[in-house]
Amino acid sequence: MLPAGTRPILEHVLNALIDAGVDDIHLVVGYQANRVRSHFGSTYREIPITYHNQDNQLGSGHALLQARDGPDGPFLLVNGDQIIDHRIVEAVSGAHTDAATLAVVEGPEAVDYGAVHLDGETITELIEQPASGEFRLFNAGVYAFSQRIFEVLETLSVERGELPLTDAIQHLIDEDDHTVGGVRTEHFWMDATHPWDLLSLSRELLTRGWVDAPTVDTDIYVADSAHVHPDATLVGPVVVDSDVVIEAGAVVGPYAAIGASSTIGSGSVLSDVVIDSDTDIRPSTTAIELVAGQGCAIGAAFTAGGGPADVVLDEQVYSDVDLGGVIADRVDIGGGATLEPGALIGPGATIGAGVVVRGHISAGSEVVR
Repeated sequence: MLPAGTRPILEHVLNALIDAGVDDIHLVVGYQANRVRSHFGSTYREIPITYHNQDNQLGSGHALLQARDGPDGPFLLVNGDQIIDHRIVEAVSGAHTDAATLAVVEGPEAVDYGAVHLDGETITELIEQPASGEFRLFNAGVYAFSQRIFEVLETLSVERGELPLTDAIQHLIDEDDHTVGGVRTEHFWMDATHPWDLLSLSRELLTRGWVDAPTVDTDIYVADSAHVHPDATLVGPVVVDSDVVIEAGAVVGPYAAIGASSTIGSGSVLSDVVIDSDTDIRPSTTAIELVAGQGCAIGAAFTAGGGPADVVLDEQVYSDVDLGGVIADRVDIGGGATLEPGALIGPGATIGAGVVVRGHISAGSEVVR
């Protein structure tokens, strides 16, 4: 449900599926399940949605098992946190004939995503954590399965708190009477592994014209209900969602996605930003390479100057990340505050006036000068 452009990532996922001809959707939900349900409801673009609960997050294979009473024949499976071209879905669906078919992408990311060995059109091995960067082909997270996948998953046990889908796929690869196919694709594929990936996703979507108005031949899109002051300036590519207010003297863009019902105060300068819905940015704010969540209140003369920065996430250091900062949902920031490059503020935190934020601020924290 994190924003890619001005829409949740999952909305882009469902669009790709529907554009590929899918007419029945099943969503496995766990964390923030009610937020997903309330956003999509029982149908999306007139396609019915069935929800399946995963009460304990025990891995991708365990998640799929929660939907075993859903599809009664061959089915497609995609991850909910990546944006894909609908033609990848079409290619996997069209090539599927046996136990499983996977989309395969070529690139240096194999070390991060898990490599595959491909013999012609048959996958012979999955390598989940390659020891080196010599692998170039990796699993793109778009699958077609027969019902056999459920039978295999039910024979496997949860180990170290997880039941990975890849364990079941490797089991299928090892079976003599089944094959696992691989479909190589060069179509657009991108996921959001890290918070700063939301900026990369937004840039790609804005550049490709996939945000809100894919048929409009312009790099500036403003919803009919938005109000942009005549003395404000929009620099494309930029998208301004419904009921947004952009006040006089503000400069927004390039690469700016402003979510519904947000306000950009007078004299503010924003570029390379993703601002989620219902966020109020007061006058004279400067923000570069910033992600701001839903329902934030950001005081006047706030500054986020952009990266590069060393970002610590889950005890791992990521060097030279271009990131002005990430502000989670419902954060309140006082006037004159500053985010140092790479700062991360958890949901519901309160940052006092004039505070300089460095590193990671935990959810619900209160920080004052």
